[in-house]
Amino acid sequence: MDLRYFRLGLFFASIAVLFWGILPIALKLSVSFIDPVTLTWFRFFVALVISLFVQYFSGKLAEFTQLNRKDWCILSMTAIFSICNYVSIVYALEYLSPGEAQLNFQTAPFFLALGGVMLFKEKLKPIQIACFVTLALGMIMFFYQHLDFSKDNNTSILFGILIVQFSALSWSCFALMQKFMSKKLSPNNTLLFIYGFGIFALLPFTSMYSFTAMTLTDWYIAIFCAFNTLIAYGCFAQAMRYWPASQVGSMVALTPIFSFLATWGVVEMAWWPDVFQSDELDIIALLGIALVVSSVLAMQLLVRFFSARLSSVPISES
Repeated sequence: MDLRYFRLGLFFASIAVLFWGILPIALKLSVSFIDPVTLTWFRFFVALVISLFVQYFSGKLAEFTQLNRKDWCILSMTAIFSICNYVSIVYALEYLSPGEAQLNFQTAPFFLALGGVMLFKEKLKPIQIACFVTLALGMIMFFYQHLDFSKDNNTSILFGILIVQFSALSWSCFALMQKFMSKKLSPNNTLLFIYGFGIFALLPFTSMYSFTAMTLTDWYIAIFCAFNTLIAYGCFAQAMRYWPASQVGSMVALTPIFSFLATWGVVEMAWWPDVFQSDELDIIALLGIALVVSSVLAMQLLVRFFSARLSSVPISES
């Protein structure tokens, strides 16, 4: 991988992970005053207005004229998967804490890497496969306390986990289709179509009354969610241009750490005490988090190291 591409991919992926990490805090707060579908519609509406303005004045809208019927179908499926991801992750936060939801979402790198192999013929190095195995082990260690589903609370957590898995699969499909369309359409235009598709698809299920009952604080939260959408998905789309899908997917696994830190900060500051409580983590759960983070760092650093070593090996002439 070219050093410039590596740095650009790292920059955009890091920004996306940071904003996705703090997003569940706002999403969990939003549950008290707006339903997930209406919030998603609002996020799409704000993102559409700003993206349309930027793309129009940059002269990039002409790209849409080059698309054929197959491309429009793929774009529509991309939008549908994106909508499923947006809506389902908010529902999951009714059963899981922000950190738990984000950590459980890290099965997405598995789906993304598998899709990269199947659709783009990307090859997984042995170190990557080993990192995925340790990543899975880390998540099992974190959730091991909730594996006894005979308890009512654990059954609720299981339901939340299933919702997150659906969200992770939807997100992975969206990401892969977006990468596929990048040959004909810029990432920003792909997102522009998704936002436009979303506001019309979700409009029949949107409750406009929710907006009239919102307080000023509620509006701040909703607007933050909307701009988070623009920044995080915009940076993610750019990262997919510079890095393989499997490598971007592994970077996303750092997101729960930011979620746990953000939740810890909110609890320490005693903000919204009725909504957020500190996660009770024993040594096994903490080791699980450490294993997830180590797996991601190993994937990024070791793959980069071995690629550099291989590129520096002279090719012998036969």
